[in-house]
Amino acid sequence: MKIVFMGTPEFAVPSLKALLNSKKEITAVVTQPDKPSGRGKRLTPPPIKVLALNSGVKILQPERLKDEAFLNALKEINPDIIVVAAYGKILPKDIIQLPRYGCINVHASLLPKYRGAAPINWAIINGEKETGITIMQMDEGLDTGGILLQKGIEITKEDTAETLTNKLSKIGAGLLIEGLNAIEKGEIKAIPQDNSKASYAPMLKKEDGQIDWTKGAEDIYNMVRGMDPWPGAFTYCKGELWKVWRVRHVDARKGHSGEILAADKDRIDVASKDSVISIIEIQPANKKRMPVSEFLRGHKVEAGVILGK
Repeated sequence: MKIVFMGTPEFAVPSLKALLNSKKEITAVVTQPDKPSGRGKRLTPPPIKVLALNSGVKILQPERLKDEAFLNALKEINPDIIVVAAYGKILPKDIIQLPRYGCINVHASLLPKYRGAAPINWAIINGEKETGITIMQMDEGLDTGGILLQKGIEITKEDTAETLTNKLSKIGAGLLIEGLNAIEKGEIKAIPQDNSKASYAPMLKKEDGQIDWTKGAEDIYNMVRGMDPWPGAFTYCKGELWKVWRVRHVDARKGHSGEILAADKDRIDVASKDSVISIIEIQPANKKRMPVSEFLRGHKVEAGVILGK
């Protein structure tokens, strides 16, 4: 079985590693173009390209999936199946219909819930207790294809989008190999999704990270975890940007939403709609992440100030 793998970020790395270790025939890796990164805006390859380079696999980095030269290259390879894991772009019909076994996707939710670009983030933000991996047969819709395999996992109260991504990427790798083996043997059939149960997880934008202190403490706690590491939750204190990385939900005296109630030792207590959130890890503008205890040694934080302004 000739396989073309399409993926870009760290989430896709365990899946490609599992394919390489399985000794299956990986004929090419398709990933997005190198992009400027960091303060110096240095051109940086995607994690999947780094792994592919180290493995000696042919790499394709088209600017556009409908580019004629790229499509011709794929046709020349003539893959039996295309495996997609967080590639980052919707595949056109010409690619989906090219391989003998079609295209399969490693998706980080229990479809039909959380179709779309940011399923891990939104599962945490929405307070879900469980998520998982779906191996699906791709069609032209947005994560609407038939389900081949699924495996669930608990979302713990300590999980962030980063920790949950790491867990799910490993589960996805194992489930992918299981699915490919079953496809090769003709032992698996895609089951149509129940569209009436579908929900969506749109791509996050930087502004989505701004904390709304008029929400309940549990909602804010989940939002901060779901925005870590990107775009990062943030608020403003007297016009100064604070990135908020870790919080605790505590039951304490109430105040106006967004009001700093106390700043003491290792925490800044802020009133939400129904309770109190303690900020315990913070990143002031142009500084590194730090415990609030370190921040308070160099900054005076006054009770009564309303955050978000």
